[in-house]
Amino acid sequence: MSRRGGTTGGMEALAGATSASPASASGAATSRAAPVAAGSPWSELAAEVRSLDGVSARLDAPMAGHTTMRVGGPADLLAVVNELAALVRLVLLARGRGLPHVVIGRGSDLLVSDAGVRGLVILCRAEGWRIEDRCLVADAGLPMARAATVAQRAGLSGLEFGLAIPGTVGGAVWANAGAHGSDVAAILESVTVLEANGEEIVEPTSALGLTYRDSRFKRRVGEGGEEGSARTATAGANDWQELILSATFSLNPAAPAEIRARLDEIRRWRREHQPLDLPSAGSVFRNPPGDSAGRLIDACGLKGTRRGGAVISENHANFIVNAGGASASDIRRLAELARAAVAERFGVDLVYEVQFIGDWSDWRPEVA
Repeated sequence: MSRRGGTTGGMEALAGATSASPASASGAATSRAAPVAAGSPWSELAAEVRSLDGVSARLDAPMAGHTTMRVGGPADLLAVVNELAALVRLVLLARGRGLPHVVIGRGSDLLVSDAGVRGLVILCRAEGWRIEDRCLVADAGLPMARAATVAQRAGLSGLEFGLAIPGTVGGAVWANAGAHGSDVAAILESVTVLEANGEEIVEPTSALGLTYRDSRFKRRVGEGGEEGSARTATAGANDWQELILSATFSLNPAAPAEIRARLDEIRRWRREHQPLDLPSAGSVFRNPPGDSAGRLIDACGLKGTRRGGAVISENHANFIVNAGGASASDIRRLAELARAAVAERFGVDLVYEVQFIGDWSDWRPEVA
């Protein structure tokens, strides 16, 4: 393990935070009763956040426009950072003040509650990258699809599967994302992590506990629930603080034309097998060992099943799409219906790949 200075950062996933907020010493999730008022602690914080270089901020910002599912209520405070140094400054500010906060990238693999998020949501838009020998070093805010094309132009192979990953580099590391026969663990050389004390530590892949769609970072996020059930996190759910920063991918030289052909093949497959024309969060469940979540849900006859504006895709049963006007509650109820049906028919407990964030205190499952 090595330590180095500087500020590199970004993440699409949940970031560490404490549970206290300006409005509530307990930090407990509460339903949104009214917009953040002028002169409130969050309003005062917004002015301070806006004073940071490279940061913009809004009060009561709807999250629907910042997730691939296009649902979600307002965040008390939403900040956007476009550079790495700004991201680190803002995260350290939030940690130092004990503010509940969450860092996300493109909002894939996330379902934000209709009540929104009580706390600070940070959107990482830092997307820097560089080529070093046979490696791509990428800020965690870089979209995986762009990382795949960057590598192709540099004549480096191994990241082609990233074209099928809707999130960012940080989120892909956090979840050990994968597709088309490969995953992050197969090509990751190291990551840089922002520790609780503000230091940046470079760690090898072997230290990250990467398994199928999992990592040590992901296992430490979430509250309660049995294995496989929905893990819900408020902005201040974590009791420790660690943020994924840049990632270094070790790749192999290849002719750019050969890599491009592979990318074109992946594009064709996605158009034929996935519902790319409607908003979704990607795969709702992980595939169980030796099987496919989509196959199991399809075998239960659930393709096309609707709750409100949410529909189990006719193209791929492990996708729930927003067919227009869906709420987060519609989507979660439909996911729970599919999970219960698969458990009843096949005895398989599907494990969520989607993460549930925000205030779900008023949500109730569908009554059978």
